[in-house]
Amino acid sequence: MIAGVVGKTHVGKSTFFSAATLAPAKIGQVPFTTIEPNRGIASIRVKCVCQELGVKDEPRNSVCVNGIRWVPVELVDVAGLVPDAHKGRGLGNKFLDDLRQADGFIQIVDAAGCTDANGNMCEPGARDPIDDVRFLEYEVTMWMLQILKKEWDRIVKGVLQLKEDPLALLSDRLTGLMITKKHILTVMKSDDVLGKRIDQWSEDDLRLFVERLRRASKPMVIAANKIDLPTAEGNIERLRAEFKDFSVVPCSAEAELALRLAAKKGLISYMAGDSEFRVLKDSELTEKQRGALKRIERLLSRWGNTGVQEAVEAVYKRELKMIPVFPVEDAGKFTDHKGSVLPDVFLVQEGTTARGLAYKIHTDLGEGFLYAVNARTGQKIGEDYILKERDIIKIVSAKGLKG
Repeated sequence: MIAGVVGKTHVGKSTFFSAATLAPAKIGQVPFTTIEPNRGIASIRVKCVCQELGVKDEPRNSVCVNGIRWVPVELVDVAGLVPDAHKGRGLGNKFLDDLRQADGFIQIVDAAGCTDANGNMCEPGARDPIDDVRFLEYEVTMWMLQILKKEWDRIVKGVLQLKEDPLALLSDRLTGLMITKKHILTVMKSDDVLGKRIDQWSEDDLRLFVERLRRASKPMVIAANKIDLPTAEGNIERLRAEFKDFSVVPCSAEAELALRLAAKKGLISYMAGDSEFRVLKDSELTEKQRGALKRIERLLSRWGNTGVQEAVEAVYKRELKMIPVFPVEDAGKFTDHKGSVLPDVFLVQEGTTARGLAYKIHTDLGEGFLYAVNARTGQKIGEDYILKERDIIKIVSAKGLKG
């Protein structure tokens, strides 16, 4: 699963991306600083099973700190969006094409209202961040609608004349947008407007379908950035009131990036998402750095954290509904074939089956799946067993892996 860091230009997208991943990204003071998408790895925190089991784990694909696993996830930071991007304005075509791969969005919004619709600087409070959220939703919906409409006549003909399955036809057309049959079926079942045959849909019906499909297939978190500016606080409350179905997370990407870089240099003790930090090398700090840390300290006291880690975790845990499971090969010792204890943790979507986990580990394990074992209970479970958060699972397959 990939989360796209999105938003209009000059709202702090690349700063947020760098703060979350510590990957280099070009950060500038003009629109369209980001042209090619930046890719990086962030981490989300999940409770490990090591302390519960009383074992010392040996993580391989993650890091365990005091019983918390930091599990890697992928972020992509794409070019900024401007009004009428779906018509090709600005870098619209490229931005939208880069979004195809994203399973969910973190929309970075200038909560202080100091960037206009085109990403140019303006007086703080002059721009309504609610309009920014609405415009991004509109642009993505119109882009998806254009893609679907290009084949709409063929889809309708297939349903009416060839008696083809509308679900299959829609899925074939939309698969490149990471939209699945499950997404389409969910929308078609839940929307009264779509009780009609698709050949009877009006233009408004089709647009409503696409809008619902966008929400189902591209869930979004709103990262209300620039909380260090005084005009942000009131706007955050307005954003929460207007978008009750979204997670609205107050953020300061600049503060998080400063803390992460200072920690990397050993100047402070800080972990992403912490509510405080501790200075380790005060004598090596400049007066400017001390002043910046004092301001960040006040910000943390007011908001609890910088919000960056919280926003990343919100999109993966809450919106994409990812849960951690721990595959092992020895269900008694909780080890792999090399004897490493709890070496891996996998993030899977809620509803994933034991066989689905087998396929995620390796195709051969999925194809040769015989049964699985719940390592906590020793109980044998079948391929349709629905995985639960922090399950410890052994896969038994006719096609065992070596090496």
